[in-house]
Amino acid sequence: MAKAETMILDKAGIARAITRIAHEILEYNKGCENLALIGIRTGGDHLASLIQSGINGIEGGEVPLGTVDITMYRDDLAVRGNLPIGKTEIPFPLDGKHVVLVDDVLYTGRTIRSAMDALMDFGRPSTIQLAVLIDRGHRELPIRADYVGRNVPTAREEDVEVVFNEEKTPVEVRLIKP
Repeated sequence: MAKAETMILDKAGIARAITRIAHEILEYNKGCENLALIGIRTGGDHLASLIQSGINGIEGGEVPLGTVDITMYRDDLAVRGNLPIGKTEIPFPLDGKHVVLVDDVLYTGRTIRSAMDALMDFGRPSTIQLAVLIDRGHRELPIRADYVGRNVPTAREEDVEVVFNEEKTPVEVRLIKP
């Protein structure tokens, strides 16, 4: 049986969501002083780069950007088996920073918990905020996004896919129904 796909956001919709998130981050943090963005590999790191470009364009500064790989912090390694381990790159101290953790889709909250555990191995941020392109609900942990591109209520058996092109730019978001 074929899966039904529905486009939730196109490239222009994604760009508008990223721009809005960049403005919301700056408004909440009263500018970009002491701010850092960290994207979760894979997907969140590409979105973090786009948010960084947006913030830098608005403020004229340079917000530090890092990436975190959560593979070794996952709580489902026994079930998933061997996963490729990516590289964590945080080329700045986290102590005292207002860190905005970025991911593409927020679902159960387990990925975010793993990312926060990983960040604590690199320092003690003043705050950790969360920015996601899509929040699809179904939390298993008490985690909430501070900045959301789009809320998309889903059924558990459905999936949300953020499609990236060869340049790692998000081009569309799809809802996939079984």
